[in-house]
Amino acid sequence: MPQIRRLPETLVNRIAAGEVVERPASALKELVENAIDARAGRIAVTIVDGGLTSIEVTDDGCGMTPGEMALAMERHATSKMPNEAIEEVDTLGFRGEALPSIGSVARLTLESRPRVAAQGWKRIIDHGEITGEGPAALPPGTRVRVENLFAKVPARRKFLRTARSEYAACQDVVKRLAMARPDIAFSFRHGDRQIFSVQAGDGIEARVAQIVARELSDNGVSIDLERGNMRLTGIAGLPTFNRGIADHQYLFVNGRPVKDRLLTGAVRGAYADMLARDRHAVLALFLHVPLAEVDVNVHPAKTEVRFRDAQGVRGFIVSGLRQALATGDKRSAQAPDAAAMGRWQTEPVRQEPAAAMRSIFGGRDWSGHGGAVGARLSEDRLAWDGRSDLIDAPQGKAEVSGEIPDEAASYPLGIARGQVAKTYIVAEASDGLILVDQHAAHERIVLERLRSAGAGEKVAASQALLMPEVVELDEPACDRLEEQIGSFADLGLVMERFGPAAMLVRAVPGVLKKSDPGKLLQDLADDLATHGASLLLGEKIEYVLATMACHGSVRAGRVLNVAEMNALLREMESTPRSGQCNHGRPTWVKLSMDDVEKLFGRH
Repeated sequence: MPQIRRLPETLVNRIAAGEVVERPASALKELVENAIDARAGRIAVTIVDGGLTSIEVTDDGCGMTPGEMALAMERHATSKMPNEAIEEVDTLGFRGEALPSIGSVARLTLESRPRVAAQGWKRIIDHGEITGEGPAALPPGTRVRVENLFAKVPARRKFLRTARSEYAACQDVVKRLAMARPDIAFSFRHGDRQIFSVQAGDGIEARVAQIVARELSDNGVSIDLERGNMRLTGIAGLPTFNRGIADHQYLFVNGRPVKDRLLTGAVRGAYADMLARDRHAVLALFLHVPLAEVDVNVHPAKTEVRFRDAQGVRGFIVSGLRQALATGDKRSAQAPDAAAMGRWQTEPVRQEPAAAMRSIFGGRDWSGHGGAVGARLSEDRLAWDGRSDLIDAPQGKAEVSGEIPDEAASYPLGIARGQVAKTYIVAEASDGLILVDQHAAHERIVLERLRSAGAGEKVAASQALLMPEVVELDEPACDRLEEQIGSFADLGLVMERFGPAAMLVRAVPGVLKKSDPGKLLQDLADDLATHGASLLLGEKIEYVLATMACHGSVRAGRVLNVAEMNALLREMESTPRSGQCNHGRPTWVKLSMDDVEKLFGRH
């Protein structure tokens, strides 16, 4: 019979490292979190070859004495838990596993100096063995260098990705932690190249825009909402400012970067009717809840959390996001497409006037410089003989718009001036030119009308099945569905538990009466498993409403008169989320007068 024995400390640390240190980014995350917990005001990160060769983190925090450094290299030794109340931990780290775990699978050089000390101290651990220590010259703070990660653990080393992939993961880690703490200055270098550097004292919105995308400040809405003891802050991109993958969604709980399926599902639910299914929002959300209401001790990596009131948190985020987006609902990502703007400005440059201009000016020196002519003239060389058939008939439509009302200056979308290609409304605002996609705009208006009229409730009305259908699923799937029976009933899906591994479906939403109940329940169970709360059924009903709105709206190709155009513009100004259609595309774009004048060289 095999004997039970105590594992050696080095092997215990290596096993722990398998959970804590998955890749260079994991080690980097632990080191930067330690620097933040040490109350640093400035943190500098340098990596080489994506962290595969070396990782260095330098901070100006409180520092450690030689005795504290030796203790820090022991497992489960930490300064972050003054008592045993783990539910009250407010630091990023608390398990006391990071440094010994990293030191067991890499060469770790730890240098530190408290502010009151005359000099620092250095300690070197090479794959679990102490190879040197002694005095070190450095300013107050701590410097940690990790080299040759997994060099003596080939089974782990071969699973690491390329240096480019590891660099991307490290950059994401530093970005998230830098966003979480705008009160700390961060710098990040990859080899000899400075990736980014941000100063302390930035507001959350400014810090996020600096790190994520500078365009986000112009294409996002600020969030600062409270409900009970919960608070939600941050910045959410407009639905029209989106991406093809969800890599620009940054979520934080009590200042801790997390990747939580509940929060991800809440974001998806908030944007459900404003984005196409293959597009993803750009945002950074900071959720603050009482420490006792969230469990951060779910996984050694500390990227997962568990909420005491998960549904309350999800509802707060969904309603908070929707409320915030409603403040910017008439906006869309307004910057004109750069390529489209470029085509306005690439007319051929001629050094002599066109034939038509020569016939008008009689070949005289109209530039005033002895025969030299304007360098920006770009007329085509057409023989002008007064024939109107050389000019194509315009596609658009313009008509007298009547007197401009006194209150026109207060109209954000301006006054209609005409229609182009029977699809786009041209409007003049006080500060620019506006183009409106009439079908997309009216589609959003009709959808909001259907909602306000309770169309969602009518669409979700139950259609009872002639014969209740038994759907067999595995027991965990049935458990998840059973917990949501009440919310599904509100959407028209009536079911009940039918034994350990089956559900009995009595009614389905009227608009989904032709769907297969078995497949529907399987999809809903999968949705619950993935996101923690089902969004799928609501999305199906929203899709029906969106389809109804699409078919009931003004089509592209319909000629509108000026009165109809202005009526559409005024209704857009009073309709929620009118800046984007039901698929996340903009309903209008704006060209400022400055841009118009630049097109003609007036600036």
